[in-house]
Amino acid sequence: MPRKDPKKDGNTEHQRRELTRHWTDSIVDEILKTKKPPFVITGGLTTSGPTHLGTVCEFLYPAVLHEKLLDLGHKSEFHFIGDILDAFDSIPLDLEKYSNELNPYLGVPLVRVPDPMRCHKSIGEHYLSDAQDIMKKMRLKVNVIPINETYDSGKFDPFARLFLEREYDAKKIVAETSFRKVEEMKDWSPIMPICGKCGKIATTRVTWHDSDSYEYIDDVDVGYTKGCGYKGKAKIGDHEYKLQWRLHWPTWQVIFNTSAEGGGKDHFTKGGSYDTEVMVHRVIFERDPPVPFKFGFILFDGKKYSKSKGTGMGARDLIKLIPPEVIEYMLVEPDLPQDKDIKPSGDSLMLVYDEIERISATKNPESRADKKRALAFNLVIKRLRWRAKFVDILTYYQIHRNWKKVGELLDDKDGVEYLAPYIEEWLARKYAPERYNFALNPHKAKRKELVNSFNEKLKENMDALEVHNLVYSVAEENKVKPDELFQELYHVLIGKPSGPRFGKLVLAIGTRKTREIFDSSLK
Repeated sequence: MPRKDPKKDGNTEHQRRELTRHWTDSIVDEILKTKKPPFVITGGLTTSGPTHLGTVCEFLYPAVLHEKLLDLGHKSEFHFIGDILDAFDSIPLDLEKYSNELNPYLGVPLVRVPDPMRCHKSIGEHYLSDAQDIMKKMRLKVNVIPINETYDSGKFDPFARLFLEREYDAKKIVAETSFRKVEEMKDWSPIMPICGKCGKIATTRVTWHDSDSYEYIDDVDVGYTKGCGYKGKAKIGDHEYKLQWRLHWPTWQVIFNTSAEGGGKDHFTKGGSYDTEVMVHRVIFERDPPVPFKFGFILFDGKKYSKSKGTGMGARDLIKLIPPEVIEYMLVEPDLPQDKDIKPSGDSLMLVYDEIERISATKNPESRADKKRALAFNLVIKRLRWRAKFVDILTYYQIHRNWKKVGELLDDKDGVEYLAPYIEEWLARKYAPERYNFALNPHKAKRKELVNSFNEKLKENMDALEVHNLVYSVAEENKVKPDELFQELYHVLIGKPSGPRFGKLVLAIGTRKTREIFDSSLK
């Protein structure tokens, strides 16, 4: 008998273990192995429009890692950067009616663009507050930091001076990691001045600098706006600048002493900003970069979310359709780099509810897939807020149209009350599968002998499966196809040729009442 190669066998065992681990396990292991406590997770987002699921991922994934570290007994912090010094480069769809008011501010930092709805000081703060509302609904523990406050406090100043002193090194790193030529970057500077006249940051360029002062001209045409032509001077200590993104990102990681930070997989492509981040840390800061993690795109019915094209549904609307913890599960359960296609319509969402309910009731999952699902469930849901099955709650409501009665019939008053607004919104938007779009609507029988034959054998003590199987046995006795009998029975009860699973439908109506309806249909 050939001897086993222990190395190969060990690798196989390692691979088996990895297949049953959740993606958070691998990242946390790397953090514990390479970083020192207290651990710091950071993330960031430019809040230039309403929060959607693509942007939810920016704070959900790091929040989950932070929670996991805490659950394991480690000291951990999570800082989320509201990157609202970025330029206001387009008018969001929900603010188009304010276009005349907003157009003059194109190119100005988001935090300095007045909020036309007057509920916040700026557009940047308006949409950052929107993201914070979603964080609260998802019960995430997040320390939100508007990055303009960090600049104003002077924490970026030493790094800005360092980049100005080592401008060539910084420029060379950016060029090499973004597949550009240094010679073609003659107008590039580590800093982006804010114009002292018109307030724009997108259209300025540095014309001279030393290690602390700089001169600039506001004359760049960026397509959506042009500079005003003003020539100005400033000092780093005036805090009227922002670092270029590829320097800004690694710098905040040093300021907050980041242990791990992720980003969308577009940042991790060849030539993406992650390559620059790593080089800046190693060459300029002479330190190891944070532990990275990349996540896939979020799709909505197969299409990538797009703020500018209006593709996808805002998180605020989606959270009216689906409980926050279910949304979190849908995003956290798959492998992190995988694209997630969110489909709130048809059977897709019902399958998610079914999976969550099944996993919540499984004490010792056996398959690799179920073990990963259980880990995801325990990370973001922990305990379901309803006991009855979603499909039963939906079916019973369509019949009785009374949430209190549904709660009593299913012996889950609190759970039904919790899911009621989500189901109502889901039905109102016509996202439910057609077979669940019905009402109790008795009709006269077309084939009385078939209905009567079934009704005579229907007993009150039958469960849903027994009722369902009874259709097949009665069809066989009467020498008709089961589909024919199903269609006739559905027609009598709800006036449609099909509906929810028949056995569950009968139990939801009540066996006694179902028999009464069948009796009446024969007269």
